[in-house]
Amino acid sequence: MVRMDGRGRAALAAFVGGMLLVSGCGVVGIGGSSHESNVDLRSLLPERVRKSGVLTVGASFTAAPVVYRNDRNEPDGLDPHLAEKLGALLGVRVEFQDAGAFANVLPGLLGGKYDIAMSGITDTREREEGVDKNGAQVNAGVDFVDYFMAGIGIAVDKDNPKRIVDIDNLCGHTVTVKKGTTHDDLVTKQKTACDHNGKPLTLMETDSDNAAIQNLKGPADAYITDYPKATYAVQTVDNGSAFEIGGPQLQPRPFGIALRKDDAQLRDVLMRAMNRLIADGTYDQVLAEHQLTVGAIQNSVTNGS
Repeated sequence: MVRMDGRGRAALAAFVGGMLLVSGCGVVGIGGSSHESNVDLRSLLPERVRKSGVLTVGASFTAAPVVYRNDRNEPDGLDPHLAEKLGALLGVRVEFQDAGAFANVLPGLLGGKYDIAMSGITDTREREEGVDKNGAQVNAGVDFVDYFMAGIGIAVDKDNPKRIVDIDNLCGHTVTVKKGTTHDDLVTKQKTACDHNGKPLTLMETDSDNAAIQNLKGPADAYITDYPKATYAVQTVDNGSAFEIGGPQLQPRPFGIALRKDDAQLRDVLMRAMNRLIADGTYDQVLAEHQLTVGAIQNSVTNGS
């Protein structure tokens, strides 16, 4: 269920109200109970994490305001701050590792380079099952601990001269996306439809949001990304004078902390820890600091896609 705070969440509630209360593993967060608040979660961590005292996190620092590097070259944004709070609650140090391009994040996790991945990753059935957009098996799949809701945002030039307000309006235009994302898959699928209808869509893939923004300043007519990132670009690039959001937020889905399938023990501890942060107000404080309260959820679940 979506937390309602009078800031436009009502539109999301009908879509996601049931989804975030049902876990793909049949587990729903219980962080609000008095018994749960007394449980020593650190003692429930896998032995390797308890002994090392470190939780390693893979990320691509290319997605402000969700995850990026600040002026001091330190991890910043929603994900690093939530991870820091999780680490403090669990009594471990959180150590971010740079995966480079976003397309490298999940392969790095599956290859054992880090314990978890937290990089504004949309929880999808395909990623859970390890299949591509055609249903072919490509890897073992991952589990998710869901913690945020984000839809699709379309960033366009100021005054939206091409009148692009939804996915169907992309036909006949040049669209930029970050490679390996759900938006890449979405626009690739739309490209096929546009080409079939005789209104070709030109797709420009990049490794970073900054590169996509440069494309939007140049040949691209639209930049498709997560709504929080699209909003951030609109507000910050050229002091808000360059771009605007074309149309409403589309197709909201959960962001999740990704884990390997054989790491169920760590997955369940992280879900319980996230629910404790939600229950004690820490979660809301972190979201408010990054002006992302519109994506708040009422409780964390596993595999809620």
